[in-house]
This record gives sequence, C-alpha cells and structure tokens, in this order.
Amino acid sequence: MINATEMKKGMVIEQDDGLFLVTETTHITPGNKRGILQAKIKSLKEGHTIQRRFRSSDRVEQAFLEARSFEYLYEEKPNFVFMDLKSFEQIQLSEEIVGEAMPYISHNSHVQITFHDDNPISIDLPGSVVLEVKQTDPGAKGNTVSNVFKPATLETGLETKVPMHIAIGNRVKIDTRTGAFIERVNQ
Repeated sequence: MINATEMKKGMVIEQDDGLFLVTETTHITPGNKRGILQAKIKSLKEGHTIQRRFRSSDRVEQAFLEARSFEYLYEEKPNFVFMDLKSFEQIQLSEEIVGEAMPYISHNSHVQITFHDDNPISIDLPGSVVLEVKQTDPGAKGNTVSNVFKPATLETGLETKVPMHIAIGNRVKIDTRTGAFIERVNQ
C-alpha cells in the first residue's frame, strides 16, 4: 500500500477489484483545506477511463507486474499460442488480451507479456517492427514524388500506406503506435 499522493503516471494500481493504469495525476490544494489528488485511471480489463479523487490520507494498492519474454508460434482459433523463452512453456492468449497488437506480431517474433499474479494482462510491443510486403500495386514509372503513397498489405494482414518505390517482397519498418510506414529495410 502506498499513499495516494505517491501515485505517478504509468503506475498500475488495484482498485475496485480491477487493475487500473494511472494516465494523469493532478494535485489540488483548495485554499485552507486539505489537498486532494485528482487522477485519471484506465481499466486494463475494459479499457475505459474514469476520474477519481483521492484524499491525501487515502492509501492505494500498487500492483506488482512481471514482464516476461515470449515468442509467437501460431494461431489456434480463437487463441494465439506463445512460448516462454526461458522455460519453453506454451500459453494461449485470447484475442481480448492481445487486442490490436496481433497485426504487428509475425510468426517467431519476440514480445514482452505482462503478468499479474501469474495471469497475462497485456502484450507490450516495441516502438517499431519489420514486416514483409505481401501485396501492393506496382509503382508507375515517373511517380517519384516523395509524398505519394499507395496501399499495401503486410505479412500479418496489416494494411498501411507505403511510398511508390516499395514492391512486393520488400521489408518495411512500421511504427506500432500509429501503423505508419517509417522506412524500407534492406534484406
């Protein structure tokens, strides 16, 4: 347990029988009254954000999380199978846990999975990933303007826009936060 005034952005707390990510905190001291902490917290289970007020005397339970390295093996509908890189134990994660991360995870790629009380709660992606272009239209000769993009489908099924010079079979670096093209990667 920690004092509510010790909460920081990025911390995960246990509140109302659930896990919440602290996304914003503001200390408020109204005149001669005791200070309060206004916090925005996001439910890790449902994804909704709520605002909570904590008195300076309130105590909150900080969640202890463990991140472990896993390798993505294959999809077994409706789950995805990952292997722990240390123990070689395999786990199945539902689409509810992997969320929108799967279009950025190719077969045999490594990811960090966060656990709370030995239960997986989320997948942490790196800032960018390298994926192969599986489908795109050929660029027309003379279309070399730097800001012209065309649609492309990558090996995981992710659809994005790439520059005209990118062809099928090229490997590209993609930003996992936005899904945007960053650069072409040489083989």
